[in-house]
Amino acid sequence: MILERENYDPHSYSLDGMNQWECYCLEKSYDTFHVFYNERGNRVGEKTFKSEDEACKYLYEKLKSDPTTRKRRDN
Repeated sequence: MILERENYDPHSYSLDGMNQWECYCLEKSYDTFHVFYNERGNRVGEKTFKSEDEACKYLYEKLKSDPTTRKRRDN
């Protein structure tokens, strides 16, 4: 998966909806896809998409633009 290859911290995102806090989430609901940041159980900055591809691209851009989503390198 591209997120693993590019060293994104698995705790910084969820592809199963709101199953963890303080992360970016992708959630499918019927025939739409939602991307948001789960901040203490609140859906912050939620966007809705008709296609999974669009939602995944948006989530990826959110992760890329947030420097806290990458795994730290131990020196």
